[in-house]
Amino acid sequence: MDFSVKKLACDAGVFFSRAVQYTEEKLGQAEKTELDAHFESLLARADCTKNWTEKIYRQTEVLLQPNPSARIEEFLYEKLDRKLPYRATNGEILGQYMLEAAKEFGPGTPYGSTLIQVGDCQRRLGGAEREFLQTSSISFLTPLRNFLEGDWRTITKERRLLENRRLDLDACKARLKKAKAAEAKAAAVPDFQETRPRNYVLSTSASALWGEEVEKAEQELRLAQTEFDRQAEVTRLLLEGISSTHVNHLRCLHEFVEAQATYYNQCHHFMQELQKELSRRYPNSFLVNPRSVRSSSGDASSTVPVNSLSPEAEALQIEEVQPPASGTRKAKVLYDYDAADSSELSLLADELITVYTVPGMDSDWLIGERGNQKGKVPVTYLELLS
Repeated sequence: MDFSVKKLACDAGVFFSRAVQYTEEKLGQAEKTELDAHFESLLARADCTKNWTEKIYRQTEVLLQPNPSARIEEFLYEKLDRKLPYRATNGEILGQYMLEAAKEFGPGTPYGSTLIQVGDCQRRLGGAEREFLQTSSISFLTPLRNFLEGDWRTITKERRLLENRRLDLDACKARLKKAKAAEAKAAAVPDFQETRPRNYVLSTSASALWGEEVEKAEQELRLAQTEFDRQAEVTRLLLEGISSTHVNHLRCLHEFVEAQATYYNQCHHFMQELQKELSRRYPNSFLVNPRSVRSSSGDASSTVPVNSLSPEAEALQIEEVQPPASGTRKAKVLYDYDAADSSELSLLADELITVYTVPGMDSDWLIGERGNQKGKVPVTYLELLS
C-alpha cells in the first residue's frame, strides 16, 4: 500500500510537470523542442492517410449498404462476434414478389409469364449483388478497417507517448536552466567586505546546494533525452510504415475495382438476356435503337451497325424504291431520329409520314416518305395509324 501511494504521488508529480510545461508553451513562456522537417512530413502524411482512409471507408459502407439501420445492426453483430442473420437483397425480394404475383395472375398469361422472366432476372441480379457485397467487404473494407482500428491506434498511442517524452524533456531543460541561473546568482551574492563571516558561509552553502541541483538536473536531462530519442525512433519507424499501408491499400483498391467490374458485367449480361427474350416474345413492346448494338463490353468502339436490309435487298438503292400500289400507311413519329447515312430518313417527333415495306426488307425497318424525301425509318420510332 505504501509503495502504491508513492507511485501515485510520483505519477501525479509527472503529470503536473507536463501540464505546467504544456501550459507555458501555449502561453509562449517556455521553449519547445521541435521535431525535424522529415519527421513533421511523416506526421502530416500519416494524418492525411488516416483522414482520407476513414472518409473512403465510411462512404464505401454507405455505397454497399445504404440503409443506416442495417449498418448499425451489422456493426453490433460484429462487435458481439456473432454471425449476421441472412438478409435478402432488394433485388432478391423484388424477384420473389414478382414470382408470387405471377402465380396469382396465372403463369400462362402474357403478364404472368413476363413477371416470371423478369422476377427470375431480378433474383439473379440480387445474387450477383450479394456476391459483390461479400467480396468488397472482405477485399476492401476489412483492410481499411484493420488499419484504422489496428495500425492507426498503435501509431496514435506511440505519438502520444512521444509527446509526453517531449514534455518531460522540455521540463528538464527548463529546470536545468533555472538551476543554472540560481547557481550563478548565488555565486554572485557573497560580499567579501562584510565584517560578519556568517553571510559568506551561508552564501557558499547555497551555491553548493544549487551546484548539486544543477548536477541533478543535468542527469535528469540526459535520461529524458535518451527516452525521447528512443521513443522518436519507434514512432518514426511506425510512420515510415505508412508507405507499406499505401501499397496494401492500392492492392485492395484493385480488387475492389475488379469486384465492381465483375458485378456490373454480370448485371449487364443478365439484362441483355432478359431484353432479348422479351423482345423476341413481344417485338413491338420495347423500344430499342436499331441503328447499333453494343457488345457486352460496353465499349463504344465495339459498336456494330445492324443491317436494315437482307443481303438480297442491300444492293437496292433507296431512290429506285417505288411505293406499292396498295399497302402504304400513315404513321406518327414518336421520337426524333437522326439518319445514320443517306439511305435513312431523319424524323421529328409528332410529324406524320407515309410508310411501306418492300420485299426482302428487315422487319424492324420501313421505307418512309415525306414530300419528295424518302429513306429507311425504324419501326420502333413510329405509331402506325392506318
